[in-house]
Amino acid sequence: MKEIAIAELLGDGIGPELRESLYAVMDVMPQKFKLIPFDLSVENRESGDRDLFKKVGAAMNEHKLAIKYPTVTRTSSPNGIIRRMCNFSVILRPVISIKGIKSNFTEQVFLNIVRVATGGTYDDPGRMIGKDAAVSIRIVERDPCRQAARYAFEFARKKKLNVTSSSKHTIQRATDGLFEAVVVEVHKSFPDIKHRVELFDALLAKIILKPEDYQVVLVLNEYGDFLSDMASGLIGSIGTGASGNFSFTEDDKVDIAMFDPAGGTAPDIAGKNKCNPTAILLAFGMLLDHINRYDLGHELRLAMLSAIAAGECTGDIGGKLGTREFTQVVIDRLKGKL
Repeated sequence: MKEIAIAELLGDGIGPELRESLYAVMDVMPQKFKLIPFDLSVENRESGDRDLFKKVGAAMNEHKLAIKYPTVTRTSSPNGIIRRMCNFSVILRPVISIKGIKSNFTEQVFLNIVRVATGGTYDDPGRMIGKDAAVSIRIVERDPCRQAARYAFEFARKKKLNVTSSSKHTIQRATDGLFEAVVVEVHKSFPDIKHRVELFDALLAKIILKPEDYQVVLVLNEYGDFLSDMASGLIGSIGTGASGNFSFTEDDKVDIAMFDPAGGTAPDIAGKNKCNPTAILLAFGMLLDHINRYDLGHELRLAMLSAIAAGECTGDIGGKLGTREFTQVVIDRLKGKL
């Protein structure tokens, strides 16, 4: 079986412990991987290696796969640099209820948020107009919207899901109107996929009222940011998710894919065997799906989720296990399944 190369983007805080957990799980996989590490810790980034991100970009362009650990953004955002360098235009953020994690919301959530990763107001920090006013420019471009829409419909087709696109097109007629027009055009190539349009403010309420109606939600940049955190709050944990970041070829096929866990560097628990590796393992599961090893991704998720449901989990979600102990439980549950 061919070894698969992955650019590994090291980080700060709990990063080394997440890495240890990931390596332990990778070791029991029948598919073998070669990890090419790059140190993106804040100390290394500030040490003066001007070619660091150039080397990272070259590796990601060569191998087309990357996995990234949490990083400190004291002076710059590695995520932002990498996103611009690799031209990531789409983010996939699954938000799915996990049995065993306590939540004030009792309904089951099964959302796959596909977010246009460029434009909106996030690409323009804005500027002051005198002392009493400020302005920022909101840009929405056709190509990223088309790539996100195509990705969303293809994802929905593979998983047999519906798609909801959401914006404020009745108010933001030019920007959000362009987005919805592009989505409608792309949908013509996917007549078998159910698609509907919702106004974004109404969508937030409807997901709470009837979450079972929403499976793939396609949104512009800042809307995706808001929706991801709200949905994560519904399932009871912001730090147990993962994301996929994608760039595309000229014919709208995925080119480079980077997967990373939700949550930050958690310096207060770094090195104490207290961090929860669920998010990095979910990121790895997304990577397995991306390389068409759905079988392995499914078994990994099943092992993790069944462990959490049984109360065999880390302290942040109500368990008593440390990072290493939880990882071992997952590995034990994988035995005989791969």
